[in-house]
Amino acid sequence: MPRATNNPASRRRRKKIMTRAKGFFSGRRKLYRSAHAAVWKALVYSYRDRRVRKRDFRALWITRIGAAARLEGINYSQLMNGLRKAGIEIDRKTLASLAIEDSAGFQAVVDKAKAALAA
Repeated sequence: MPRATNNPASRRRRKKIMTRAKGFFSGRRKLYRSAHAAVWKALVYSYRDRRVRKRDFRALWITRIGAAARLEGINYSQLMNGLRKAGIEIDRKTLASLAIEDSAGFQAVVDKAKAALAA
């Protein structure tokens, strides 16, 4: 009796990997073993980098807020301390977009932070 290999399922499993490997270079796209390793590594990178992206954006927002705050005569840490003391709960993403798009609004927030520091 011939050995049953469950061909439809194994072909489907391999096809899934090969489909995900489309766009990869050379054998990583054409050869199953290389494609499987490349797809696995790509999934690991994508999982990791979804978390790294959050760190990168937070760092970008902090840089933007710090630059805008220095134009107002206060540094980033003093601004955040002043906001905390003033009871203004605004996240860094919103604060950074405020600094870029609405300088008058950002200046008002900075003034409140400075007043809270002085008090």
